[in-house]
Amino acid sequence: MSVIEKKLHTRSNSNCELCTSAENLNVYSLPPIGEKGEELDKSILVCGTCHSQIENPDTMDSNHWRCLNDSMWSEVPAVQVMAWRMLHRLKKFGWSQDMLDMMYLDEETAEWANAMGDGDEEDENKIVHKDVNGNILSDGDSVVLIKDLVVKGANFTAKRGAPVHRISLVWDNAEQIEGRVDGQHIVILTQYVKKTKEGGQ
Repeated sequence: MSVIEKKLHTRSNSNCELCTSAENLNVYSLPPIGEKGEELDKSILVCGTCHSQIENPDTMDSNHWRCLNDSMWSEVPAVQVMAWRMLHRLKKFGWSQDMLDMMYLDEETAEWANAMGDGDEEDENKIVHKDVNGNILSDGDSVVLIKDLVVKGANFTAKRGAPVHRISLVWDNAEQIEGRVDGQHIVILTQYVKKTKEGGQ
């Protein structure tokens, strides 16, 4: 048994640091390791089941990873990072997102956790605004109206072809944006606009 392995057994009481199993324990080094001498700080003791599923995401059993509800509170940064990465891989399950919402990582640990890109995938629940052609809209974009719109309570019609510069997204509604047409600030449905330029003029 290597020196690092002995220290990890002592730290974890010879249990998997993710699921607490005592079966088939191995050292798992979290990428990226970086400089020599960091091996202990960037390694955890894991069971064969956890190790296999970490290395082969296609074989992942989501129910097995409910164990992270406990291990995510570990005081060991490497365990926190691995828990965070696995929860991100399981984000399609509501319970995983709930755990992520509760987790806190300090700045340095969060940077390490995200070093492998696990947090970069697009959140399925994220609100995305798209124009009539499916183009993604952002704050500050320019659009044109594709049909005449009667503006309720303002006694005017926003004409088809009218430009709307520097739009604002309605943050909690993917179907609505805000902008000025003929000097009037109005809410517009995204299905009635077509994106023209990046950034308003």
